[in-house]
Amino acid sequence: MNTLKYFIDIFLHLDKHLGEIVNTYGPSTYWILALVIFCETGLVVTPFLPGDSLLFAAGAITAATSLNVFFLAGILTIAAIIGDAVNYQIGKAIGKKIYLKKDTWYFKQEYLHKTERFYEKYGGKTIIIARFVPIVRTFAPFLAGVGQMRYRYFATYNIIGAILWVNSLTFAGYYFGALPIVKNNFGLVVLAIIVISVLPAIIEIINAKRQSLKAE
Repeated sequence: MNTLKYFIDIFLHLDKHLGEIVNTYGPSTYWILALVIFCETGLVVTPFLPGDSLLFAAGAITAATSLNVFFLAGILTIAAIIGDAVNYQIGKAIGKKIYLKKDTWYFKQEYLHKTERFYEKYGGKTIIIARFVPIVRTFAPFLAGVGQMRYRYFATYNIIGAILWVNSLTFAGYYFGALPIVKNNFGLVVLAIIVISVLPAIIEIINAKRQSLKAE
């Protein structure tokens, strides 16, 4: 329970936690944030890490500290690209064995099936679209590797998706994070970002269940 409260506190007060990190580590904050983004996109065991909300908060922090938003966006874009590339290679190496893995607190077979539904609907473009959908974002490159997607196509989608995802949210945080209404209600803004991000996945699940009920 304490662990859950800790993560909830981080999600709701990202601005506070990032401010403390900047004050403590200074320029090293770039690499700390890059590591989080890399793990969130590159390791199937860490889909619970903040992604969209972290990018927005990071952009907002640059407007109030010595961090450079352009350098930050560049570093995080590279981290996101490398993360997906590593995830692809892991999926390629593990292959179909992942479907034999039992559910744990950090991994569920439903994550795979949810991502598969995205592939069925969007094809290779899933790599780009999934950047904006938590959970699916972590498993899309992995399943691309499992499915042996041609790396040239994967790399193209990976780069485009990373640029769009990182820059849109980071600069949104930079330009809007300092507004009084956003700054005074930062926790609610973060929650809104999380809800909006998860919404497409929820809609996909509802539609899939409706179709399965009709088939019966």
